[in-house]
Amino acid sequence: IAVNSDGSVQQSTSIAAAGGLLRNHLGKCVGAFLANLGTYTITRAEMVGAITGLEMAWTSGYRKVSLRLDSTTAITILIARDNRSNICYNLTRRFRELMQRNWEVKISHSYRECNKAADYLANKAQSFTLGTHYFGISYSGLNFLILYDRMGIAQNHFI
Repeated sequence: IAVNSDGSVQQSTSIAAAGGLLRNHLGKCVGAFLANLGTYTITRAEMVGAITGLEMAWTSGYRKVSLRLDSTTAITILIARDNRSNICYNLTRRFRELMQRNWEVKISHSYRECNKAADYLANKAQSFTLGTHYFGISYSGLNFLILYDRMGIAQNHFI
């Protein structure tokens, strides 16, 4: 299963959010999530998106996962050695706990042009109530964005 996730912060309100989706081997969305996080930094929002996506994949029974993020900063922090003085320590600790489970997870950088569906969900999450919201099937409006992601087509406007 592929997990694409993203984070966002609305500049005018400083509200952070994360969103992501699970796609099967055919590229079809089999689940999605939106998380309104309150006030957070963009890097922490990106990390929460990755962790939430992995938790959703595990809970859904997937044991071979390709985690794709468009933030190299979040990837670097998540895979770095333990550093208790890091302000993201609790998130990195949770990530390590997930990685130690009996499954295969490959982490890779995904260019923004190939992560528009997750970006859409992260931005949409800012209008939801605080907390995480899960969708067992594709979230409305994602089909074209998923197709664009697979083709690497950049879009300026969302559906």
